[in-house]
Order: sequence, then C-alpha cells, then structure tokens
Amino acid sequence: MSRYPHPELKDLPEDIRAKILEVQEKAGFVPNVFLGLARRPAEWRAFFAYHDALMVPESVGRDSNLTKGDREMIVTTTSAANNCLYCVVAHGAILRIYEKKPLVADQVAVNYRKADITPRQRAMLDFAMKVCQHSDLLDETDFATLHVHGFNDEDIWDIAAITAFFGLSNRMASFSGMMPNPEFYVLGRVPKQK
Repeated sequence: MSRYPHPELKDLPEDIRAKILEVQEKAGFVPNVFLGLARRPAEWRAFFAYHDALMVPESVGRDSNLTKGDREMIVTTTSAANNCLYCVVAHGAILRIYEKKPLVADQVAVNYRKADITPRQRAMLDFAMKVCQHSDLLDETDFATLHVHGFNDEDIWDIAAITAFFGLSNRMASFSGMMPNPEFYVLGRVPKQK
C-alpha cells in the first residue's frame, strides 16, 4: 500500500520499537505512519518529537488552551484542504473520539464552514486555513479576530504550528502512497468491542 516498503518491527532501533509497541497496545493496531516513517530512524524521532510537542503539549511540560479536539479539528480540516487521505481519515477518527460527535469529522473535512462547531472553533479553523493556503496574506486583523474569541498569542502559535507541521505530514503521506489503516474508518463511529 506504500511506495516505500515498511521495515520489520524487529529490525528497528529499540526506542522506536518500544514506542510503536506502546501505540499498538493502546490503539489495538499500528498506524501506518509509524512504520512508514521508521525507515529513517533519525527523521522518525524528529517527526514524532515535534508531533508530540504540538499535539500533546503536556508531554513537554507546556500548557495550552487548545483542547485535544481543537487540535485534531485543525489537522482534519487542513489535511482535507491538502487532499491528504491518510491524515483526514486517521485524524478524523481521533477527532470523532475526542469530540464525541461522530459527524463533526466528516463535516469539517468536507466544509468546516457548515459544520456543527462553535463560533470559536470556526474562527480557529478560518485562521488555520489561511495559514494553510495563504499564510503570506495574514495580518493583524487575523490575530485580532482570534483574540476576540479568547485565543492568546501562544494559542495562535499552536494553531499555526499544527497547521504547518501537518502540511509536512500531508505531503509525506501523499507522496509515499501511505494509506489509512482500515481500523481508522470505524473508530468513533461504532462502539469499541470489549
């Protein structure tokens, strides 16, 4: 399913193998991105260190006013704009779980302006989409709009950094032919089997 063969788990450096097994234990499967990027261990480590700093800020001792759902909503929306099947499906699944609204991921992936989201989230996504598609046109009014919705400058940095990081991720997934795991399609749509 990928243009580049995935390495065998047994052949990976111990730190990467341990992280992948941890993810497998929690999710019940290994998301393809973990093995797809593991072919280059130094890049894998850098990618997931930055991913975790942005998406799990408490892992680096940083507070954030963005919820986990907000973060996944940014990823799903901007990944859709970048036509990244892997990231829309994978992060849409995580978004469904965090927001506890099975329809919202599909809505923001197709047209966030018509999605069942709050005005705060819509402002956040307006900014993220501008960073995604026209970052050269950002000006002070874009920041002022977010301030009105209660975002501070650090929150705005997070919105932009998540958008930019996943722009990289989208392109890596797309050019390499990375496909979403089948498990992602049902996550957050059907009750988890016990």
